[in-house]
Amino acid sequence: MDIIKLNELIYNKNILILGFGKEGKTSYQFLRKHFPNQLFTIADRDLQLLENNNFLKNENISVKLGDDYLNDLVDFDLIIKTPGISLKDFDIKLLNQLNITSQTNLFLQLFSKQVIGITGTKGKSTTTTLIYHIIKSFTENVVLVGNIGIPPFEQVINVNNETIIVYEMSSHQLENISVSPHISILLNLFQEHLDHYQSYKDYQLAKFNIAKYQKNNDYFIYNADNDEINIIKNENSFDGIQIPFSLETETKSGAFLKDEIIYFIDNKESKPFYSIKTNRYLKGKHNLLNIMAAIIACKLTNIPDETILKGIANFKGLEHRIEYVGNYNEIDFYNDSISTIPEASIAAIKALENVDTLILGGFDRGIDYKHFALFLIESDITNLIFIGNAGKRIFEEIKNFGCFGKAFYEPTTYEEIVEICFSVTAKGKTCLLSPAAASYDMFYNFEERGNFFKNLIINKF
Repeated sequence: MDIIKLNELIYNKNILILGFGKEGKTSYQFLRKHFPNQLFTIADRDLQLLENNNFLKNENISVKLGDDYLNDLVDFDLIIKTPGISLKDFDIKLLNQLNITSQTNLFLQLFSKQVIGITGTKGKSTTTTLIYHIIKSFTENVVLVGNIGIPPFEQVINVNNETIIVYEMSSHQLENISVSPHISILLNLFQEHLDHYQSYKDYQLAKFNIAKYQKNNDYFIYNADNDEINIIKNENSFDGIQIPFSLETETKSGAFLKDEIIYFIDNKESKPFYSIKTNRYLKGKHNLLNIMAAIIACKLTNIPDETILKGIANFKGLEHRIEYVGNYNEIDFYNDSISTIPEASIAAIKALENVDTLILGGFDRGIDYKHFALFLIESDITNLIFIGNAGKRIFEEIKNFGCFGKAFYEPTTYEEIVEICFSVTAKGKTCLLSPAAASYDMFYNFEERGNFFKNLIINKF
């Protein structure tokens, strides 16, 4: 680790750690280890923070708690912001006066040349863990960090100069960076997190920070089939070497699909690499895009072809992403709680092909559901179950189009949902939880929602 650079960033500066959840705590612990006598200020809305964290009574810590925790930010030389805190309502002139960074940015300033960074509205967790899975089967000198649930500073102790760092990056983590990863992957862009940004464009630009600061010896891997990516890419210039992947067109570099074969372009020569007829756990067309991105990243990292192919074959995917719960009462149940936007739910429905009952809805973030409603109307799904405010709005969109030949249900609890699923789903068919909405009206996160759904089904027998 570059201690000199770290000293330049932190030593003798007035530092504020803004937000003290899991990532904020690891930021403090990392900085305290390297700067034992420096004063740090911690700001958080939680008034119980001191009672729950005795070490915050250290004489070298100042604490600002309560609803006014965002006041006086201009007093600090550097603000290390937790990703979940939105400053979208701040006056733009005030924001421009603030020197805001993040744990992601500090980590990249120290280790960017070793990082494979992955972002996208959907698929980033699957692609990140697939890449890590492949590399891990070749070398132990690899770490997994980021939005996957592992703050990067937790893993610094396991990083040396040769360590490959696989980093899942959310738009929130990418907001305040000034350095991009050596290898960056942008999987797709769809409407999400509109509650956190002034506009959809601001969200898109935050995602593009993954490539914005690359040098000409870095690599930018992107989905050439995604219109939003192509628009932003064509409106801006990027110094990294651009490597596309596509299911729809033959690309001049990167990877593309032709005649059920994924081709990889090596030294301008297209070579067949992977047959999509090969048995794999990752179902669906959308996962072919994730696989192509992983192939390119692993090839750039000099992972042998046989290791990549074996890794794709035996990677079982993620919990809560088209996760098979089991066959109960002759019905196949799937948990896709991680799908919080329509595009992800559409991908899950297409991947399974046999969905008879679909569970939709949750917290309403103002996403446009018109095209999703039309897709559902034209689908072969018989039973649509709606819950939460998002569910109500999806139902209203469907009724606006007019829909016949389907059954609609509006329960208020997941216990009621599961009873409906068992009573109306045809035997031999599939029941799918793929909400196309966030979970935090009824649950802490999508994991809690998915686990609750699974347990209700399993415990019924």
